[in-house]
Amino acid sequence: MTRETHSEIRESVARLCAGFDGAYWRDLDSRMAYPAEFVAALTAGGFLAAMIPQAFGGSGLPLSAAVAILEEIHRAGCNAAAAHAQMYTMGTLLRHGSEAQKARWLPEIAAGRLRLQAFGVTEPGSGSDTLSLATTARRDGDLYRVSGQKIWTSRAEHSDLMILLARTTPREAVARKGEGLSVFLVDMRDALMAGMTIRPIRTMMNHATTEVWFDDVPVPAENRIGEEGQGFRYILSGMNAERILIAAECIGDAKWFIAKASAYARERQVFGRPIGANQGIQFPIAKAHAATCAAELMVHEAARAYEAGEPCAPQANMAKMLAADAAWEAANMCLQTHGGFGFAADFDIERKFRETRLYQVAPVSTNLILAHIAEHVLGLPRSY
Repeated sequence: MTRETHSEIRESVARLCAGFDGAYWRDLDSRMAYPAEFVAALTAGGFLAAMIPQAFGGSGLPLSAAVAILEEIHRAGCNAAAAHAQMYTMGTLLRHGSEAQKARWLPEIAAGRLRLQAFGVTEPGSGSDTLSLATTARRDGDLYRVSGQKIWTSRAEHSDLMILLARTTPREAVARKGEGLSVFLVDMRDALMAGMTIRPIRTMMNHATTEVWFDDVPVPAENRIGEEGQGFRYILSGMNAERILIAAECIGDAKWFIAKASAYARERQVFGRPIGANQGIQFPIAKAHAATCAAELMVHEAARAYEAGEPCAPQANMAKMLAADAAWEAANMCLQTHGGFGFAADFDIERKFRETRLYQVAPVSTNLILAHIAEHVLGLPRSY
């Protein structure tokens, strides 16, 4: 797989992103505002429906096409966090939803009339320990009644639908610890009028993240995806796609930082010559480039394995970790190359610096990836 595989898609995305320059993102950042115009443009261009089958109004493209879309968005200096969840949450509905559910929701999502952007999994008391989540969904006739709290639920204020993971069987009553959790497609428009509350969380980057409370919120039983109690398995199957797609964003960020630093190093004159003539400037840029190229190969390998239907958790996890590390190395290098100007908002570096730092922590922390590799690849004792 090479970058040229989706060259036309990449060119189309680059043209779209050219209409949303640094000034656009700086203005949003200063107001902590949602990029509604950018998301609308992505929707109109069909990019957010890339992975929805053609039978339901989408493009029916493979994961590698979504990788290309998200990488190019970030390579252009934009940010896909306002919309990327639609690509990876889609897998839960596509792979495990009923035909009736797909026929009901996917055409509306593909057309842009509905947004599936919110992913309700993480809780204040459980963090990455998903099996300890406490939000419950209690069966009540043709309904489930949901109570509990989610945190870091990004885009909840700008989404119509949420993929929600909740406990339907008490943890002490299940035979295996991975059982007893179920997945629901929550219509947030109804839920907001029936006991759901959303509170924004201000963070160091503009990602529209929130806390969400459920107070006996009714959800139709027909909105449960798949079998009751098997939701953790359904969510896990989508996490590999999520990690590969986030890794692609990191590669895009790294390439933006490297291009920005290289251009500045060629132009900036100090002591009568370009600073890029100094090896102290050259070598960090070259090292960041090499690390990015290596990480990009792992992203492509992970996407290939995913598309082939092969087990790909190690590749997906390593791709995310290596790409996040490469982006962070490139961000530090770019800031250092620019010196004091790197801290100036008008250069966009400090904004991108803050944004790419997130990927050391989310959607899965580097430490958990290392633990996964140690246990499942290297056969070391389980650490948690």
